[in-house]
Amino acid sequence: MSMDNILYKPLADRMRPGSLDEFVGQEHVIGKGKPLRRLIENDKLSSIILWGPPGTGKTTIARIIANSTKSYFVEFSAVTAGVADIRNVVKEAREKMTSFSQRTILFVDEVHRFNKVQQDVFLPYIENGTIVLIGNTTENPGFEINSALLSRSRLFRLEPLADQNIEEIISRTLKDKEKGLGKLNLKIDKRASNHLVKFANGDARIALTALDIAVSNLKKNSKITLKNIEETLTKKELKYDKAGDSHYDTISAFIKSIRGSDPDASVHYLARMLESGEDQVFIARRLVIFASEDIGNADPHALILAQSCASAVHFVGMPEAKLILSQTTLYLSTAPKSNASKIAINEAEFDCLNQRLEPIPLHLRNAPTKLAQKLGYGKDYKYPHNFKENWTKENYLPKNLIGKRYYKPSDHGYEKIISERLKKWWGKS
Repeated sequence: MSMDNILYKPLADRMRPGSLDEFVGQEHVIGKGKPLRRLIENDKLSSIILWGPPGTGKTTIARIIANSTKSYFVEFSAVTAGVADIRNVVKEAREKMTSFSQRTILFVDEVHRFNKVQQDVFLPYIENGTIVLIGNTTENPGFEINSALLSRSRLFRLEPLADQNIEEIISRTLKDKEKGLGKLNLKIDKRASNHLVKFANGDARIALTALDIAVSNLKKNSKITLKNIEETLTKKELKYDKAGDSHYDTISAFIKSIRGSDPDASVHYLARMLESGEDQVFIARRLVIFASEDIGNADPHALILAQSCASAVHFVGMPEAKLILSQTTLYLSTAPKSNASKIAINEAEFDCLNQRLEPIPLHLRNAPTKLAQKLGYGKDYKYPHNFKENWTKENYLPKNLIGKRYYKPSDHGYEKIISERLKKWWGKS
């Protein structure tokens, strides 16, 4: 094939591997001896779901299967296809099976785009072997794929390609005279290559698309410089879906880093969210919750600061709000930690739901009427301010819970002072 005939095709599409031996990366899925590779090589494929970020090889694996299988291979996108298309494929698959004893492999790109009703249409035909499904998705199958369909398929998780994988793909592309840029005899500066690899962030399609544009104005025997690459690249697009895994995984890492008192990791995940367009009010709200749940009375100022942060973020807005969020994140991550308040309310709620609810002790009850007073409401109540240090020993819990300790303050930060104070009171007769 001449360069003139293939140059109209995007470089990323031209360089798509045609066999497993050409495939770069995903060794945990299609490396030598791995289950999926054995299924493909032996042409014994069962229904599978390929799950992973863009540019990691999901469609390529499906095309490799198409090139190597003896089964009839059909491909369509869930973006444009509907139930009628599925039924037509099933009808054709039945005919292939009946007339030629030939299986049909159906590759559905972006299978998560099908709603649950559309996904249900596949079930009986997967069950009876009429079709073998290959589903391709960037979304978490646990949320987006019908559980019945998922249970009938094997799930393979593809990860972002490693930097060395991207480097190898770039090197192959520059050398390949048939599909790549080999006929141009181009060299690439090491700094340019490193920048391209980092920008790709594990996505081969991004790397090859940027390379394709960078070389478009270069002559044969040229060197691709850092400037060539930088002029090609726009702002790095972080892979982040505010309604999907990226959202939940990043906020989880953010909170766990603050809880683990790692200010550097905490501010890293904060930056990820802000650069990806996450709602700053959502982040501030989580910081308010964290201040009470994970710091509590170990540093009572934490909740005050977090609440001030939430108010200031709402008042100021972006981009300045990131400074307020950063300050608060760093304060909370370096503050002493205690979840004693959370444990206390959880245990108290548990007892309310699972223990007998004894009557409130008479001496604690309100006595607004003469009848209430006659019944003993409020009788013998000890008013703490009438005693030394504004404290006196008294039973406040219902009878069946007397002596129960819900709040067990830690020995960290201000709670150490609270703990010593309670021990002093509890130790009094």
